[in-house]
Amino acid sequence: MTLGLIGKKIGMTQKFFESGEAVPVTVLQVEPGKIVEVIDKEKRGYSALLVGYGHVKSSKLTKAMKGFFAKKSLEAKKFLKEYRIENTEQFKAGSDVTLDILKDKKYVDIRSKTIGKGFAGVMKRWNFGGLRATHGVSVSHRSHGSTGQRQDPGKVFKGKKMAGHMGDKFRTTQGLEIVEADLTNNLLYLRGSIPGSKNTYVEITEAIKHKNKISVQDRLKSYFEVLETAKTDKKDKKNLAKEAKETAKAEKEAAAPKTEAKKD
Repeated sequence: MTLGLIGKKIGMTQKFFESGEAVPVTVLQVEPGKIVEVIDKEKRGYSALLVGYGHVKSSKLTKAMKGFFAKKSLEAKKFLKEYRIENTEQFKAGSDVTLDILKDKKYVDIRSKTIGKGFAGVMKRWNFGGLRATHGVSVSHRSHGSTGQRQDPGKVFKGKKMAGHMGDKFRTTQGLEIVEADLTNNLLYLRGSIPGSKNTYVEITEAIKHKNKISVQDRLKSYFEVLETAKTDKKDKKNLAKEAKETAKAEKEAAAPKTEAKKD
């Protein structure tokens, strides 16, 4: 596992590029994290880093957590996340974890909580068709119908698709493309949508799946290369035409005195 970040979902917008491509992006505000503790393998049986993110008032902390942060001589953090890493020698407690860890990465995985929909029926929750609108159906047009069997087995099996609480669950979206990383303002632009509403906190980690896909930046780079090649070809053609014109003019001037000499 590698280090990750925690950001806040600001919303969605579009990014326009010189190639004429418009890309829908989700904007994340990513605050730098702070390494709270370097966990040794000798003490715990595994090596890891405990990283803190965000700010929280000390009045909202328990006495145990107040003592924990006071012992570390660090500012209280809203989130604590542990990442298992083999080589922890290069990290020190108190150092920052910023967007630089995603500097050479093209894709990331996002984990966040989906929007809660409350208690939803089967037509909304599971896309059921419902019962008939006429012919004997009364006051149960959007119901799910029968759910069980007879005396054997005499129960409703677990996992049966029924009405219930919809949304408000942690979900992971894999392989989202990094369109742009603004290191000055700590903003991350990801292609497409991510789970959750505005101001939702999301966990950002390096993508675990490898993608053989051309990214937006690769397409933009190819566009500029083609544009530069076209400009060079146009310039070369112009130079060749100019040289041909000058050669024809020189040949014409060289042939002119011979004609005059023959007339004399």
